Amino acid sequence: MSVYISSPPQLMRLPFPVYCSEADVLVRFRYSDLECDYINPIDLCNRLNTYIVPEAAVHAFLTALFLVNGYWLALLLNLPLVVFNVKKILDNAHLLDATEIFRTLNKHKKESFIKLGFHLVMFFFYLYSMIVALIRDETN
Repeated sequence: MSVYISSPPQLMRLPFPVYCSEADVLVRFRYSDLECDYINPIDLCNRLNTYIVPEAAVHAFLTALFLVNGYWLALLLNLPLVVFNVKKILDNAHLLDATEIFRTLNKHKKESFIKLGFHLVMFFFYLYSMIVALIRDETN
């Protein structure tokens, strides 16, 4: 007995939210390390700035896959975060600045909590979509 999945993007959806939620948790821990003075601002900014553009690029790529494959609900749910990331990159506000990190730390913490919540909600949405697709393929 084999299971045939007619839509490969259903399987491709799962690793990205897991990766992003892990990255968001890492970012949250880094911010708390900065607050407790376990890490200096320059190290924090150097470490976290390497994750910002690749995360936005992968998220935009997967959102483009939703557009190409016609997953309109997933596209509409992901589009606001893609627009937010693109706007930050175009405004040159995406990188953390070591000289201003203490003034903007609350804003960055709030943003990381919102992204973490978004990725967790989307993980369960993708998991539900995958289960529905598997059940639908099994009945056919």
